Amino acid sequence: MPTRRLRMRQLREILRLKHEVGLAHREIAAACGVGSSTVSLYLERAAAAGLGWPVPADLDDGALEARLFTRAFRVPGAMLRSAPDAAALHQELSKRGVTLQLLWQEYRAAHPQGYSYSQFCEHYRRWVRRLKPSMRQVHRAGEKVFVDFAGHKAQVVSPDTGEVTAVEIFVGVLGASGLLYAEATRGQDLGSWVAAHERMLEAYQGCPAIWVPDNLRSAVTSPHRYEPTINRTYSELAQHYGAVVIPARIRRPQDKALAELGVLLAERWVLAALRHHTFFSLADLNAAIRERVQAINDRPMKRVGVSRQQLYDRLDRPALRPLPTTPFELAEWKLCRVAPDYHVEVDHNLYSVPYTLLHEQLEARLTTTTVEVFFQSRRVASHARLTGRGRPSTQVEHMPRAHREHADWTPERIVGWASQSGPATARVVAEIMARRAHPEQGFRACLGLMRLGRHHGADRLEAACARADRLQAYSYKTVETILRNGQDRVPVPDVPDATRVLPFHANVRGAAYYGRKGGA
Repeated sequence: MPTRRLRMRQLREILRLKHEVGLAHREIAAACGVGSSTVSLYLERAAAAGLGWPVPADLDDGALEARLFTRAFRVPGAMLRSAPDAAALHQELSKRGVTLQLLWQEYRAAHPQGYSYSQFCEHYRRWVRRLKPSMRQVHRAGEKVFVDFAGHKAQVVSPDTGEVTAVEIFVGVLGASGLLYAEATRGQDLGSWVAAHERMLEAYQGCPAIWVPDNLRSAVTSPHRYEPTINRTYSELAQHYGAVVIPARIRRPQDKALAELGVLLAERWVLAALRHHTFFSLADLNAAIRERVQAINDRPMKRVGVSRQQLYDRLDRPALRPLPTTPFELAEWKLCRVAPDYHVEVDHNLYSVPYTLLHEQLEARLTTTTVEVFFQSRRVASHARLTGRGRPSTQVEHMPRAHREHADWTPERIVGWASQSGPATARVVAEIMARRAHPEQGFRACLGLMRLGRHHGADRLEAACARADRLQAYSYKTVETILRNGQDRVPVPDVPDATRVLPFHANVRGAAYYGRKGGA
C-alpha cells in the first residue's frame, strides 16, 4: 500500500493529468502506475469534495487526505456511507474475543450500504496510526498490568532532625483502560516491591492475569531475552493471586510502553506538581500522590474521548480476577550448602537437615517465624526461625544413628542404666557427672563404662565400681584399670578414716612441729 506522501503525490498528478492535460482514465493510470479503478475513485472523491485543478495551496498532504479520505464519501447514485467510530472500535477490541471481523459484521448489520471489510479495517488502522505508540497496542480487558519504578524520586523530611530521605515511586498501569496507580516506597527492595503490588491490587479491586515488570532485581534474578529467571518470592506472590509474571524483554521498550507512559505521567503530573510541597512522613506523601493520581484517572483522554476511570469501570473492572481471601506470607529464598555437621547456615544461624544430604546445595525459604529447607523442590526440613547469631537448631531425626543414640542420653537416663548394674555403679556415674561443670561433659566417660559392662559383665563392673567408690576415685580410667588388672576380684581393703587421730610415737612429729619449723 503506498505511503501517505506517495498517495497524495499520485492524487495531485491524477488531478493535473485529468483537468490540465485532459487524458483518459486508462492513460492516466498508465502514467501514474495505478489501476484505472483507483483513478476513478480519486477523481470521484475529489469531485465530491469540490476539488479540481490546481489544488489550493493551503492544502498540505495531511489536510488533503483528511478532506478526501477521513469522512463519509457519497458515490454518485449511492447512499451516503456512515463511517465507523474508530475510538469505539478500539475500546471494543479490548474485550475478550472481540475481533475486527465481528465488529465489521455488526457495523454492516446497522449500515447495509457501509464500507467493505477492507475499507473498514483501513479506516480503523488510519485512526490508530495517529495514536501514541503506547495506545496502539490492543490489550484485552483484565489481562495485563505494567509495573515499574519511576526514574525520579520524591523526598521525605524528618520532622525531628531535618534529614532528607529520598524515596522511590512505584507505578502500575492497567493494560486495557490505562488506569494509573502510584505510591512512594522506602526503596526498591523485595519487601517494598511485594507490598506495593499488594496495595496496588487492593486499589484495583482485582488482579490482572499477567504482570509485566521491567528487569529490576526484585522481579527478575537473571534477565534473559528468552528464558528470564523470575525472583522466587515474586513468583510466589503472583501464584498466590492466580497470575503469571512475564517480564519485558531486554532493550525492548515497546514491551512496556504503558509502564513508560505511566512513569511519564507520574513524573510530570504528580512529582512535578508536588515539587513545592514538603512532606514529613511517607503517609502524607502517599495521600498527596493518591489525590493527584485520581485527578489523572478522572481526566478525559483526548484521542479516546473518555477518562481512564470510565474505561476501567467499563473494561477492566468486570474482567479482573477476584482477590484471594488469605493474605500473602512474605518469604525470602536463599541458596545454602550442607556442611559436614549436616547443618545449613541461614541468616547467621544453623539448621539441621538429613545427614544424607551432606555437601548438597539446598534452598531455604525464610518467613518471619519459620525456616524451610528444600532439595529438588521437596521440603526436607522445617525449623522455627532463630534470632541472634550462631545458634543451632538440631532435630534428632536428621542425625546419623550413632549421633542419635548419643543425643538420646540424659543424666537421668544414664543413672537409671547404671542402677541396673548396681548401686556402686550408679554412685560412680553420678559422681563423674557431678564433678563436671556440665553433666554432658561426663557423658562420654559414662558411655565408656557401659561398654566395659558389655565386655566384662555387669557383676564385674559393679565390683570394680565398688572398689573405685571405696577409693573415691571416680573416673573411667580407674574402673578400666581395676578390671584390666583383675582387682575387682580382690577383696576391698579397709581404708583408714582420714579424720582418725594418729597414735603417739617418737618418730611422728605432728603438724605442730612442721608449723614451728616453718616459722623459725
